[in-house]
Amino acid sequence: MVIDGKKIAEEILNQLKREPTPKEYLAGILIGGDAASLSFLEQKKKVARALGVDFRIYELDEKLGNDKLREEVRKIAEHKTCGGALIELPLPASLNRHYLLNAIPRGKDVDVLSEHALGAFYTGRNPVLPPVAETTLEILKSVHFNLKGKRIGVVGTGFLIGKPIVSWFMNKVEEIYVVHRGSDFSILKKADLVILGTGQPELVKPSLLKEGAGAIDFGYGRIGEKTIGDLDISESTSHLAFYTPVPGGTGPLLIAKLFENFYKLVLA
Repeated sequence: MVIDGKKIAEEILNQLKREPTPKEYLAGILIGGDAASLSFLEQKKKVARALGVDFRIYELDEKLGNDKLREEVRKIAEHKTCGGALIELPLPASLNRHYLLNAIPRGKDVDVLSEHALGAFYTGRNPVLPPVAETTLEILKSVHFNLKGKRIGVVGTGFLIGKPIVSWFMNKVEEIYVVHRGSDFSILKKADLVILGTGQPELVKPSLLKEGAGAIDFGYGRIGEKTIGDLDISESTSHLAFYTPVPGGTGPLLIAKLFENFYKLVLA
């Protein structure tokens, strides 16, 4: 089964349309002018427009430096009419990611990436989950996947995907296998579900996964003009129970879950 992330995302957005439209705006902050990051923000703005949400893009110059940028982010996020804020990642290498993300108050952190929000998430106290965890949960619900007694493989140990996913699965499954690009992937043959998030195109061959396993692919990269996921779907995937394609799988769901977080924070 190929998971249709666009269809599931549309269902979530339709549910949000039945909720009161937030009066506060959602701020998307772009630092450094990266074209791909701006494109992602424009995708979010398009979704916001469909919901009637006021989504504002703020473009900041990386030359301002960490301290000035932190102050600018804080001013945007703490404004009384701002209901949520996000910094589009990745940031230019010269900048301190955590230092800037921590300028967003926990109650307005729709991405759950500041240390205050992540700390509360890790201890089960944050009002919303990271969109990557919510997206995973939504996909598993759509295929009636029961986590009890299952073995999970996580490919990639990064800040955006691997770490929050591993934390979220703790105490929910039988075992978790965490591997990265330099690891021996043979252990993935034991996993009932594999989560991928390295951003290295076609890193994992479907043949490395066992019969009846599921794969949720958050990774994306480019080969020529094509956007490609971590899972190499040029090989046969017929033995898998389900997988998410790239594009059209987790991407639309991540955006839908980000807006769901925004609604939860402003309407709580």
